[in-house]
Amino acid sequence: MISDEVVSLGARVRRLADERPDAPAVSCDDDTRTWAALDRRSNRLARALEARGVREGGFVTIGLPNGVAFVEACVACWKLGATPQPVSSRLPAAELEAIVALAEPALVVRAEPGEVAGRACVSAETLVDEADDDGPLPDRVSPAWKAPTSGGSTGRPKLIVAGRPGLVNWLEMAFWRLDDTSTALMPGPLYHNGPFVSAFHALMAGGHLVVLPRFDALRTLEQVEAHRATWLYLVPTMMSRIWRLPEAVRTGFDVSSLETVWHLAAPCPPWLKEAWIEWLGGERIWELYAGTEAQVTTVITGTQWMERRGSVGRPINGDVRILDDDGAEVPPREVGEVFLRRLAGTDPTYRYIGAEARSRGEWESLGDLGWVDEDGYLYLADRRADMILVGGSNVYPAEVEAALDEHPHVASSAVIGLPDDDLGQRVHAIVQAPPDLDVDDLRAHLESRLVRYKLPRSFERVDEPVRDDAGKVRRSRLVDERRSQP
Repeated sequence: MISDEVVSLGARVRRLADERPDAPAVSCDDDTRTWAALDRRSNRLARALEARGVREGGFVTIGLPNGVAFVEACVACWKLGATPQPVSSRLPAAELEAIVALAEPALVVRAEPGEVAGRACVSAETLVDEADDDGPLPDRVSPAWKAPTSGGSTGRPKLIVAGRPGLVNWLEMAFWRLDDTSTALMPGPLYHNGPFVSAFHALMAGGHLVVLPRFDALRTLEQVEAHRATWLYLVPTMMSRIWRLPEAVRTGFDVSSLETVWHLAAPCPPWLKEAWIEWLGGERIWELYAGTEAQVTTVITGTQWMERRGSVGRPINGDVRILDDDGAEVPPREVGEVFLRRLAGTDPTYRYIGAEARSRGEWESLGDLGWVDEDGYLYLADRRADMILVGGSNVYPAEVEAALDEHPHVASSAVIGLPDDDLGQRVHAIVQAPPDLDVDDLRAHLESRLVRYKLPRSFERVDEPVRDDAGKVRRSRLVDERRSQP
């Protein structure tokens, strides 16, 4: 559905409401909004936001859980020409205050009323009740269509304000393999960039967006079958949890409707990716590498990946270079820092609030380490800030985690470096596993997969998932918590 028509995000919702008023636009559990209902309710929300001081070009911090209300709040922002600034609904107070202080929004939309950093907190339900006019609004265009946050390895929040305005991007819809016949299932947290971007492209394509309140492996398969979903977003953590369901349960659902399964946000262990390719077919599995900053995007299909195991693909826009610590380009297959450059002559894809880009001239780094092969395919090693130096040897946590997660009793893992008087740092593994985990068996499992210096010197078992539903782990926090322990 590629078009050269320029249309605002708000106008797109209004048009779809006119064209298919009774068709479902967005669903979450038993809550569904038709296109007509989404249009009307977002008009009411927009007027309430405007009455509370939201203006064109301003930020609105949205701290709502996954659900229809989150989608309505974002659409309302776009109808005012404002920028939705999503955050987790479960953020600790101190983190939320720091983000709100950076964003300086007119108000914060969240379930809990009150005040944060001098800004009022109002629920979506309250806002809907404050306005009864659901008629059309003047067409406006947000100067930036999103402004998600990132803590990165430093733990200090920053806003990543999109360089693109609030206009429908027909090319990106086609890139995501979405159109008005799609039923897109989103189990990821919408406040994260990957779920946010792809979910709203699905909505603006005119398909049916189905959102899960939070990820659950069994529920995801149930919803694929129930809605005959054609499109699914996952991260490797989700893939692992689905794969570890009993085989009879996993294969008992009809997932034949799926045409496209995207995974991104974190490195995928090769064994897990291969298992999914064998299950669903390489033509359905798609992988993307890009930062929220979106200078460059690489893509690879499952079929291509089988020929280049471990690759995240070649750039479809912009350029990639691998540089050493002195800024010199390294030869193919040599690990260095990944630097990215957007397409020449194009506008900046983002701007930071609260941070500065790591750059060398026109090239920028997201802090990833990796290498390219002779044909320009990119392979990631790890994050620079996460690398562990053991007796002078580099250990990439992602490689150790991939080996840990392959063990049948490990549900999730995180590997960090802790101080060591002899080696400088030692590899410490945190694993989500049953209480009766046999550490000796786990160690033998790793010894068959990793060279000796990469093996964890210590193990820590936990009951809760180590990573969040977006597949993210804040290693700096894990390190700080363990360093502070007596």
